[in-house]
Amino acid sequence: MSSSSAAPRRDEKAQAAAARPPMRDALVAAAFRLFLERGYEQTTVDDIVALAGVGRRSFFRYFPSKEDVVFPDHERCLADMTAFLASCGDEGEPVSRVCEAARLVLGMYAENPSFSVQRYRLTKRVPGLRAYELSVVWRYERALADYLRGRFAGRRDGTLQADVVAAAVVAAHNNALRSWLRSDGKGDASAAFDHAVGFVRSAFGSPAAPPADERPEDVVVVVSRRGAPLWRVVQEIETTLGRD
Repeated sequence: MSSSSAAPRRDEKAQAAAARPPMRDALVAAAFRLFLERGYEQTTVDDIVALAGVGRRSFFRYFPSKEDVVFPDHERCLADMTAFLASCGDEGEPVSRVCEAARLVLGMYAENPSFSVQRYRLTKRVPGLRAYELSVVWRYERALADYLRGRFAGRRDGTLQADVVAAAVVAAHNNALRSWLRSDGKGDASAAFDHAVGFVRSAFGSPAAPPADERPEDVVVVVSRRGAPLWRVVQEIETTLGRD
């Protein structure tokens, strides 16, 4: 990646961070500090707002429940993914499109490795959070499947294909993400993701057409009667090639 392309991405991340309300970030920081010190079940919303120095009303302005403070950016990411897929329309290879949509979720985790690793460890210890996370993952999968159903509408078993491909993309994403999280966020998340979704692309994506200079030459065989006039032979060749 060139430095010129990396700079806009850094600017976008900075703008996104600046757009997040400071109170929201303070609540998330307070919650995770308490979760690590006391445990998730032993921490109440009152404890979180007391440490953050705000009232309960402020907490519920940003988070519907205590579970939501553990996954503060998923709603934004789901909205970004849905908007990305909507902007694609009918352009591009559909399997590649949903793979790139899933990359947005990976990027959300990679924005803050230490936070993502903390959440991963916490979620593994709390069954209720694992169940909540599964519900979030299901919503991502549904967004991918809905897009693919529209693209595969004219195909035989199009709905089935859409659901299978969406599930495969999510499975590939989760495999790469968990591998990265188990490395404490120190590995190359993007490379792991590319490797994982490569299996999805090869299994379900449309093969790219080879360059024109690498395509095999067409061979046409025409059977004609012995002694047929040359114009008749030429006519039969043109008919075989589909030319008028």
